[in-house]
Amino acid sequence: MNPINPMKLLQLKASWEQFKMRHPKFPPFLAATARSGIAEGTLLEISVTTADGRKFSSNLRLTAEDMQLVNELKEMMGTGV
Repeated sequence: MNPINPMKLLQLKASWEQFKMRHPKFPPFLAATARSGIAEGTLLEISVTTADGRKFSSNLRLTAEDMQLVNELKEMMGTGV
């Protein structure tokens, strides 16, 4: 496993802050689902429509093993997502 690059983390944090400014409704959505909607058995769905109109979609049901990663990401992001 590669060690964590502190400079990359700082860049990621700055990029996240800019993303939140451009898309202010998304972080509260993530926070709300993290607080009450993500548990083993949760169905995650994502749909993407490209600029040229192509559509892609997928889903997955979270397992107990997946929840370890979800909880680590929640912890890493802090309570404010």
